[in-house]
Amino acid sequence: MQNRIEQYWQGEAARYSENIRREMEGFKKAAWQGLIAEYLPPGQELKILDIGTGPGFFAVILSEQGHKVTAIDCADKMLEEAKRNTQIAGYEVEFYKMDSHLLAFPDDYFDVVINRNLTWILYDPLTAYREWQRVLKPQGRLLIFDANWNLRLHDAQLQKQYEEDQAEAERLGIIRNDHVDPDECDNIAKDLFFSKILRPQWDAEALINIGFRRLWIDTNISDRIWDEEDKILNRSTPMFLICGEK
Repeated sequence: MQNRIEQYWQGEAARYSENIRREMEGFKKAAWQGLIAEYLPPGQELKILDIGTGPGFFAVILSEQGHKVTAIDCADKMLEEAKRNTQIAGYEVEFYKMDSHLLAFPDDYFDVVINRNLTWILYDPLTAYREWQRVLKPQGRLLIFDANWNLRLHDAQLQKQYEEDQAEAERLGIIRNDHVDPDECDNIAKDLFFSKILRPQWDAEALINIGFRRLWIDTNISDRIWDEEDKILNRSTPMFLICGEK
């Protein structure tokens, strides 16, 4: 499964890079910086690990705020785009190709571990969460931003809502900037753990059991970081936030 996931994301790199460049030029950049800042631990120059950096959106916006960022991804082409985007922005970030389930970093190393739209594709989330907690310093924080993107594949009512959202978007002339190979994306997603699990409820219990001592959860942050088109296209899958403190 991991090999299949890596191969899939190789083909998505250029499109995703184009997407984050648009985010940098619009309101989303400042919106994400403000939201993240609310949940960071104290400190002016935090050591942050960006897991599943993709084309480097978080790597850029966190570097701009003065933090020292290390970023990983499983796809070479994503890392190439991330390096290019951070260089264009004028920041130095350490990039590594790495499986997010097995981190090559020492214990108690980072102040923050962060990711966006990454956890849904984990093939073994509990193993990954234990690794992320391991590399966090005491009182360090884990920040997860994601949605129940593929729960519709196992829930007829959610699938109906999704199709209604897409139909309304089409009527309004909104074009979905979809995956390069949406069929392969769905085929992979059907077999993934989080495609059958309601979140963030599952995550809350798992993180407490792993040993996170404090949690903050917001089940819908869509109004803060999505534009009006996003809100229509993704109405049935609002983005949530999870913050855990070690």
